[in-house]
Amino acid sequence: MKHLFSLLLITGMGFMGYAQSNGPEITFEETTVDYGTIEEKADGTREFVFRNTGNEPLIIERAQGSCGCTVPEWPRDPIMPGQESKIKVTYDTRRLGAISKSVRIYSNASNTDAQGVTTLRIKGKVVKAEEVPTTPLNNSQGQSSIRNK
Repeated sequence: MKHLFSLLLITGMGFMGYAQSNGPEITFEETTVDYGTIEEKADGTREFVFRNTGNEPLIIERAQGSCGCTVPEWPRDPIMPGQESKIKVTYDTRRLGAISKSVRIYSNASNTDAQGVTTLRIKGKVVKAEEVPTTPLNNSQGQSSIRNK
């Protein structure tokens, strides 16, 4: 009887340990970045900050933009439990109009969809850059003038 009790106790502790081992988990601060309204040819790089909230190393296998105008950069090294990192996404702001794109993150995280994917989104609008006034010119009185169009 004593041995049976010990065996059950050890088995139960093994299951408890297994239940607590949830593997790596990827937790983003935000899964959507809103660019707002930005000018043509502006800096199109934004960052998605995330943390490995699991208890095993997180490995991002790849990241893929929904088109060639959305280019992700991701960490190639494992992200240890509790460690924070980021995924940079660059949108080609030479394209005028609405932004509505996605980036698929493929990882070993246990809190993804069935294919191991977490989807991030970017949105906003790119507008034509306004004409910039010419540089001030010095005239003979030491005053400057700005040409407006």
